Amino acid sequence: MGSNRSHGESIEQHSIDYVPPEERYGKPWHLFTVWFSSNVQITGFVTGVLAVTLGLDLPWAVATILVGNLVGAVFMAYHSIQGPRLGVPQMIQSRAQFGFLGTLLPVVIVLCMYIGFGIEGGVITGQAFANWAHISFTWSVIIQGAVPAVIAIVGYKVIHLSTRVVSVVSGLLFLALTIALAGHLPEHLPSGPAPSFGTVLLVMSIFVSWQLTWAPYVSDYSRYLPEDTPSRTTFLWTYAGSALGSSWVMILGAFAATISTETVGDDAIGMLSRQIPALSSVILLAIVIGIVPAGVYGYYGMYLTAISAFSAKGHGSATPLVRAVFIVVSATLTIAATLMASGHILSTVENITLFLLYLLVPWTAINLTDYYVVRRGHYDVGELFRPRGEYGLVNWPAVLVYLVAIAAQIPFISSSLYTGPLVDYLGGADISWIVGLLVATVLYLAYARRTREVAQPVGARASAPGSDAPLSVD
Repeated sequence: MGSNRSHGESIEQHSIDYVPPEERYGKPWHLFTVWFSSNVQITGFVTGVLAVTLGLDLPWAVATILVGNLVGAVFMAYHSIQGPRLGVPQMIQSRAQFGFLGTLLPVVIVLCMYIGFGIEGGVITGQAFANWAHISFTWSVIIQGAVPAVIAIVGYKVIHLSTRVVSVVSGLLFLALTIALAGHLPEHLPSGPAPSFGTVLLVMSIFVSWQLTWAPYVSDYSRYLPEDTPSRTTFLWTYAGSALGSSWVMILGAFAATISTETVGDDAIGMLSRQIPALSSVILLAIVIGIVPAGVYGYYGMYLTAISAFSAKGHGSATPLVRAVFIVVSATLTIAATLMASGHILSTVENITLFLLYLLVPWTAINLTDYYVVRRGHYDVGELFRPRGEYGLVNWPAVLVYLVAIAAQIPFISSSLYTGPLVDYLGGADISWIVGLLVATVLYLAYARRTREVAQPVGARASAPGSDAPLSVD
């Protein structure tokens, strides 16, 4: 497969268009490094701190981190299977549920997600990097925004290659830090009464949301894999990379918060570097490298998502030059917004992750229900690129289900920005994401089964874009 056009060129030529079988390449294990590298980094570490700052002792913090990530990663890994099967980015596949223009609603939300996480990452790493390296916050943010932008401009192949390097560097770094932090834990860990049910669920929701926020672009990084890549293999490599990577560094964050909450919150990189003074420069470099994948995914995913809203097929108007211009503009705006951001780092993390959870859970429920239960993987990929094709301009019932599911979560939301009227009856628990998941799944399934017959099982054949030849989706 190494002789095909897509694999042979360093600069990616495809955008949102279908990747034909002869241009597919890569191995399923590459997905492990994609998601391991994006999770084993400083933002995940700081997110893990929240488990302790919100009131859990270390054993409970570790338990909520593990459960939240192991549960949330199931959903994101199921999205990964869609990439090799359909050969298109995640938000293009979403046209099958919401319609060609109906998908604009989740697209706008996903774009806001990219911007929010770009600012969040900039605040966390920008302040810490600036304090430790003795440079201005402005230059710190510019540096950490420019490097990912360059990689995103080159595209898919270099993104995958960079994640393999980052996985090794970050893995070795955090292994050393695991040993160092474990040695600094108090001999007798502070403990108190068992936390309330509400606190446990609130903290767990943050870690579930960490995984679910990957969902709108998981298949963007698996869509070049050969069509016959086994679904189980795609799922397991994605799941392992994301769930294990995030759980590991978040537990380290909980370790650090147990040692010194104030220090890790104000200067995470400084605290980490002090754990191994002789390697402080290496630690700084590795942490800076470690933040690259998330930044790359932000710019690259923002580009694919925006093009899916404005370009029918991704040809002509979505050339490498267009990608470069779009990403440069996006990086400039994100950097500017980061420089204007203010507020405590940990509250910023909590508010952004929980807010996105409320919006993305119904979308992921509808998308996965449609793919695995209603259509069972049977899609006419060519029709995804036709505005008035099989999937229509706007699927209003699906849009309504999405909005109703979001509304159903409101009474159960528990955050610093808003607390729903039913939260007190649940002991402060935030079960909004569970409600959104169930409501969206049940309503969409009921609508789909009333309006169409259940599709053929995965393995049915559909038309490839731009041709009359059959396209296997299994």
